[in-house]
Amino acid sequence: QVRLVESGGRLIQAGGSLRLSCSASGRTFPAGLMAWFRQAPGKEREFVAAIRWTGDNARSADSLKGRFTISRDSANKVVYLQMNSLKPEDTAVYYCAAQLPRLRGDVTNSAEYDYWGQGTQVTVSS
Repeated sequence: QVRLVESGGRLIQAGGSLRLSCSASGRTFPAGLMAWFRQAPGKEREFVAAIRWTGDNARSADSLKGRFTISRDSANKVVYLQMNSLKPEDTAVYYCAAQLPRLRGDVTNSAEYDYWGQGTQVTVSS
């Protein structure tokens, strides 16, 4: 019912900045949650950031706060991830995810999301 398409990933040198986009189509809910996750080779899928279409409850993972910022354009159904001061350890496939409205839960738990994009590769070189 919901289609998510990520874009913006590419090879970039350490210290650079990159902006990823996630375009959503289909039925969405104002209270629904959108998030970014990433997965590097040999590692578990990691929570990056989340935000509601209303703009409420925006947050980034503690380890990324200050470098990564999530934002959204609810009118156009686009979610962004601004990544600054990139490091080689940021190299991963970045996924966009959508969660149907719920009263409570763990936004960092990938299992609680209902829709996923195909992912976009971000490679940070030394």
